[in-house]
Amino acid sequence: MNTMIIDGRRISFEQEANVLQVIRGAGIDLPTFCYHSELSVYGACRMCIVDVAGRGIQAACHTPAEDGLEIKTNTAKLRRIRKMALELLLANHDRDCTTCDRSGSCKLQDLAQRFGVRDIRFGQRDVKAPIDASSAALVRDPNKCILCGDCVRICREVQGIGVLDFSHRGSKMTVSPAFNKELHDVECVNCGQCAAVCPTGALTVKNEIARAWQAIHDESITVVVQIAPAVRVSLGESFGLESGKSVMGQLSTALKQMGVDKVFDTSFAADLTVMEESSEFLQRFQSGTDLPQFTSCCPAWVKFVEQYHPDILGNLSSCRSPQQMFGSLAKKYYAQELGIPAEKLFVMSIMPCTAKKFEAGREEFQTEGRPDVDVVITTQELGRMIEETGIDFAHLEPTSLDMPFGFATGAGVIFGVTGGVSEAVLRFAHETVTGQELEHVVFQEVRGYEGVKKASFDMAGTTVRIAVVHGLAHAAELLKAVKAGKEAFDFIEVMACPGGCVGGAGQPISAQMTASNQNRGSGLYKEDQLLQMHKAQQNPMVNSFYQKWIEEPGSEAAHLSLHTRYGSRKRIQGEAYELSQQPEASVDVQVCVGTSCYLKGSVELLKNLKYQVGKDEIDEQVKLRAAFCCQQCAEGPMVLVDDTVMNRVGADRLPEVMHEIKDKIAKQRQMLRR
Repeated sequence: MNTMIIDGRRISFEQEANVLQVIRGAGIDLPTFCYHSELSVYGACRMCIVDVAGRGIQAACHTPAEDGLEIKTNTAKLRRIRKMALELLLANHDRDCTTCDRSGSCKLQDLAQRFGVRDIRFGQRDVKAPIDASSAALVRDPNKCILCGDCVRICREVQGIGVLDFSHRGSKMTVSPAFNKELHDVECVNCGQCAAVCPTGALTVKNEIARAWQAIHDESITVVVQIAPAVRVSLGESFGLESGKSVMGQLSTALKQMGVDKVFDTSFAADLTVMEESSEFLQRFQSGTDLPQFTSCCPAWVKFVEQYHPDILGNLSSCRSPQQMFGSLAKKYYAQELGIPAEKLFVMSIMPCTAKKFEAGREEFQTEGRPDVDVVITTQELGRMIEETGIDFAHLEPTSLDMPFGFATGAGVIFGVTGGVSEAVLRFAHETVTGQELEHVVFQEVRGYEGVKKASFDMAGTTVRIAVVHGLAHAAELLKAVKAGKEAFDFIEVMACPGGCVGGAGQPISAQMTASNQNRGSGLYKEDQLLQMHKAQQNPMVNSFYQKWIEEPGSEAAHLSLHTRYGSRKRIQGEAYELSQQPEASVDVQVCVGTSCYLKGSVELLKNLKYQVGKDEIDEQVKLRAAFCCQQCAEGPMVLVDDTVMNRVGADRLPEVMHEIKDKIAKQRQMLRR
């Protein structure tokens, strides 16, 4: 046991990695913007500075925890530096706090109040950057960015994508996508984890509250709401209730008071997903084709596969997500039961996930040009709607959900936590394969919060190998091992967000992400225990719908309503970006830096080409541009020299490209002489 003296108190510590962790363990809330225990240490904000005896002022997050250190956290000098740092941040920050989505949950706002910052001595920024609202899921406002780097690190380290990064230097530094493209035009998978860690309003969930209210107040349409499993164990946090406490009954009451017509449970559709996905898996497993089967419930994961691994699209389950299964059933069948046309039924989803907003807008999930799900509201947005209505949520009496989509089993409920889909499938598959009733329904092997979990199960003498992954960086590593033949599985569950849907970016913002996600997951497992039925195949309403509407799992009718197909998105869209600006240039050279070509080294090729053009002193005759998708992904990297298309251009073909460029220049000169 080591000790250090903090503000005159002797504090013991063991495994803490840095001084900041020791200080917080001692009950001192040292402020930070850029520190998250789940991410690498960056140390940019300098808010966690401390005075270390014999060493002077240092950032606590960057200082290793050592035995015998003597530390002060609250001196006059430290307070003065922190206050000045806040003033400098606020001087470069759009201070329209009253209209900001993060007002009330903004860390910059909180710390400015905490340290008594009332006057900003350094003025305000002169020019406002344009707001990027192109994404279906997120809004990026560069005017509110404080360059803490949280979004950059979570996108790169947790999701393994790196859509955002720092560009330019000094006072011109910004955080943006490549070439300052909009989020819609790059490889963003809409998971929203960047917004979940952003301490200000620079990245926020796209707000669709107005659309929801418009539908609720329209008396000519019927509004039905579906509530995702993870919402019930997180919404209460917005009203001071403990994390992980189920508030489904109060949520039903609140929505009906707000004016919606029917309140249903997406867990019902999750039960339906279990039936379809398990049947699909067993068919593949028995035939030995298209294995491993990957889950398709997570829209961020699906888009990740479409962009980076289209070669495994055949392994992706063809099942729609529970959200889209519900929307399809509601529009195709439930509207008929109500005796109203489908266009008069408005389906509103309450989801923990920002990627669900993108998913609802996909062309695959439209019927006759109308979306199956009309609007997606996150847990955060629903909390604001309840507050706006003036409902005292914490003291509401619970009411039951409506039938027929309000009945679900524990298998559907645990879909909201990592490993839940696999466990639900195992509960179905085990009984189907063995022909025996499963009494012990808990599969502990697929539970837990490790990035990758691996397990094998014996079913009537047959071994089924399963992997459970959360976080796309972990998924990418596992895919690499599977493709290399180092790992072999039959079924792989992937969730993009840490902890699964409980950690979705639409959930209430928490300072302790890991702890909150685990509490929410425990709440779902607890609800599974309390329910009378734990297996999807036990759900009488699901079985009734099969008999009435869609025959049986895997039937043609089921495929028309509950399944879909996905395609490759291995490209970046947008206009070409000029790297040289010579209006008199005679040869136009474009190098594709769309996703497929980028992964094959086109950016390095572009750099080498730019260098060689300058070295050969022909830069005045060459307009060099980075093009976004030349629509020939399989033949990349692509280079276009005027009207000449060159395929599969690696570093070894650089001389060939230069020869083509010089040949074009020579021909241009000959024409001019004539």
